[in-house]
Amino acid sequence: MGLETAIKLAARPDWHVHILDYNEKSGKEAAKRLGTSATFHKVDVTSYDSLSAAFKAVFVVEKRINFVFANAGIGERQNFYVRHDTGIEPPPPPPEMLAIVNICLNGVIMTAWLAQHYFRLSPAGDKSLVITASCGALYPSYYSPVYTSTKHGVLGLMRSIAPNFWRADGVRVNAVLPGTVKTNLLTTEEWKNFPEEYFTPVEKIVEVVLMFVDGKDPEKGEGQGVLKGKAVECSGNNHYYRDQPEYCDEAMRAVMQSTDKEELERSG
Repeated sequence: MGLETAIKLAARPDWHVHILDYNEKSGKEAAKRLGTSATFHKVDVTSYDSLSAAFKAVFVVEKRINFVFANAGIGERQNFYVRHDTGIEPPPPPPEMLAIVNICLNGVIMTAWLAQHYFRLSPAGDKSLVITASCGALYPSYYSPVYTSTKHGVLGLMRSIAPNFWRADGVRVNAVLPGTVKTNLLTTEEWKNFPEEYFTPVEKIVEVVLMFVDGKDPEKGEGQGVLKGKAVECSGNNHYYRDQPEYCDEAMRAVMQSTDKEELERSG
């Protein structure tokens, strides 16, 4: 999804795309494919220092950052429900399981943190942060509870930061929620667990990401307003706007809306 988005953006006039990836071989191949319109940076999104260095390097060269796509992710292959015949002391969760949290959630939090800083340093103009969540941000993925948790967290992050990013700095924040897309997130055998007829083409995901980049949905026509704080779910060739759940009552609305400020007043 990231590669196909980079290809589309690199083809636009006056765009230079910076590709961040841990896999140096595939990252360099992707940048080479895009020619002079792309630069590769090897980055570990679980390391703040690594991610921060990449943002700084991009800004030093470009003197601005207008778009960030927080798209790094891995799938869940460990069995959360496995039985352990180890007596009273269970083993700790495997490192691979905790890596899902570090990449799919912590990496996105750090990316949003850095994007905010460099958007503020950039000249005036349209600025956009797009976060990849998942259909698993809305529904339980029973075999992948840790992955599901991170995607619920990512969607919550987007909905929490979008209002202030827009108010304070004019930055649009949105999230794309893909259905099942045949990427390298899972193996060929693992993808066979899903109904073949219901896969979402990667082109649909790219279409929605570019919609966020441009700030408007071509299907809705004029007068829709700029796209910000939106969660758009993709299923097959269709996309759907998913609003946050309604408040249970007016008391809860008042409680949660009282948090809509950059910083709560603290006593003491």
